[in-house]
Amino acid sequence: MLGTNPLKRRLEEGSCIYGMLNSVATPWLVEMLGYAGYDFVVLDMEHLSVNPETVEHMIRAAECAGITPLVRVPGVDAGAIQRALDAGAMGVVVPRVESAAQAREVVAAARFQPLGRRGITGGRTTGFGQLPLGDYLNRANDEILVVVMIESQRGVDNIGAIVEVPGVDWVLEGAMDLAHSLGVGPDTGHDSVRQALDHVAESCRRAGREFCAIPRAEGQHRRWRERGVTSFLVGEDRGILFRRLCELRTSFDLDPAPADT
Repeated sequence: MLGTNPLKRRLEEGSCIYGMLNSVATPWLVEMLGYAGYDFVVLDMEHLSVNPETVEHMIRAAECAGITPLVRVPGVDAGAIQRALDAGAMGVVVPRVESAAQAREVVAAARFQPLGRRGITGGRTTGFGQLPLGDYLNRANDEILVVVMIESQRGVDNIGAIVEVPGVDWVLEGAMDLAHSLGVGPDTGHDSVRQALDHVAESCRRAGREFCAIPRAEGQHRRWRERGVTSFLVGEDRGILFRRLCELRTSFDLDPAPADT
C-alpha cells in the first residue's frame, strides 16, 4: 500500500539523501542497498531488459528494507510510467527530457486529476482496497516523485522552461550523455559539461526544484554541497561490485610468495 515518501520528509528536514542506480536486477541486492543505508534506489528499465514481475518484486524488497524505490523508464512513455507507478514505485525517472512540452507529458502520465491524466486502478498500491481510493489518489499526487533527466544540449537550453512545469519535482543530471551531446564525450569533467550542469543546478534553485547530482570525481561531492545541493546519486551497483571484486582478487597477487624452505 502506498505510504508517505521518506525522501520528501528527509529533504524537508534539511538532510542530504544518497541513492544508487540499480543495474543488477535482483530483489536481494535492492534489499541489501536499503540495509547499507542508502535512501533511494533507481531501478533501471531504460538500459536493462527486466520483466515487470521482477521489478515488482524489487519494489517489494525496497519497501521491506526501508529504501525508496524509483523506476527509470525507457523515455517519455505514458504506458511505461503508469505501469511503474501501478507496481508500487514511489517515483519515476524519465531520461532525455528536452522541452517543457515533454515535461508536461511526463507529469500528465504520473499525476491523477486534476494534476494529470494518469489512469486509475487498484491492487497493491491501495492495499487491495484497504486504502480508500480517494485517499490513495490524493496521497499519490502528494508523495510520488516526478524526476526528469537532462542529458542533451537542447535540454540544457530549455531547462528554464522545464523546471517551471508544475508537477516536476527533481532534475537528475546525465553528464555522460550530455558530454556526448556537447561533442566532448566521454569527458564528463570537461569545462563545457561543468558549465552546463551549473546552469541546470542554478535554474533548479531559482525555480525551487531539487537538483540531483552524480559525483564522479574527487571533490565533486564537496563542490555540490557548497552550492547547496542535497540530493546525490552516488553510483551504479554493477560497476561498484565489479571494481571491488577486481580489487579483492588482485590483492591476493600482491602478497609476497613464501620463502623457500
